[in-house]
Amino acid sequence: MTLEQLRIFVAVAEKQHVTQAASELNLTQSATSAAIAALEARYGIKLFDRIGRGIVLTQTGRDFLIEARAVLARAKAAAQVLNDLAGLKRGSLTIAASQTVGNYWLPGRLQAFHTAHPGIDLRLTVANTEQVARAVLQGSADLGFVEGDVDEPLLAARKFDGDSMIMVVGAKHPWVSRTKIAPKDLLATAWVLRERGSGTRSMFEAALRQSGIKLSDLRVALELPSNEAVRTAVEAGDCATAISDLVVAPSLAAKTLHRVRFDLPRRSFYILRHKERHTSRVEQALLTSLHETAPGKQMSR
Repeated sequence: MTLEQLRIFVAVAEKQHVTQAASELNLTQSATSAAIAALEARYGIKLFDRIGRGIVLTQTGRDFLIEARAVLARAKAAAQVLNDLAGLKRGSLTIAASQTVGNYWLPGRLQAFHTAHPGIDLRLTVANTEQVARAVLQGSADLGFVEGDVDEPLLAARKFDGDSMIMVVGAKHPWVSRTKIAPKDLLATAWVLRERGSGTRSMFEAALRQSGIKLSDLRVALELPSNEAVRTAVEAGDCATAISDLVVAPSLAAKTLHRVRFDLPRRSFYILRHKERHTSRVEQALLTSLHETAPGKQMSR
């Protein structure tokens, strides 16, 4: 069994599709299929069931996936230790970030880090808070940046000042003429919200509870998987939403959205890392860079 075979197996398991995994790995479909077949033949087991045109993991495959990911994570950690010896002249860092941080707060800061350390390969994926935490736990991301608090004993979270949650409506909404609304008014309009598992939604639910309202009390017209989709839907219709001020700043300036005066809390962001994994010099350098390029954004352990 080789690390390359493990890498191919994990990719196929995650994609549940040989062709897509081969494309991601820059391999031919035949080479990818051969690697899986070699593993199955060597140990006399079935890792996948072929159902119709698709494939799904067998129970053996699901059990093996856990161990394969762990081995690849350890191999990656070993390679990173060696890269540290190069004095930050080369190396890599995989980052997962929830949408507001990944799309609005982080990109400029990553560019500043890249300018200072051009030999470091930075890879960023954007998902929701729950998915980012899972990526750090599984080792597919070295660091995670999220908007919501994460209750996971194996993850260390560094807190820093983030953004402000604000309530907005489209330009034709009846609330445009209102200077302020009361909690009971929230029941009188339709809402567009982020999907379950997003930090934005969780923060809004917590704010509602402070006002004595449950999310189930609201009339939710749409649940959408991105900040941009939520913003566009509210601009186009007669709904309301709660969203980061970083996301809607251009829309407020263009007056395609209107801010409603309703008290919502300022939000903290969190940097997640696995407590049991080696903290590389690249990670340390990035965290130092983020602190230096974010005046007024206080980070704490």
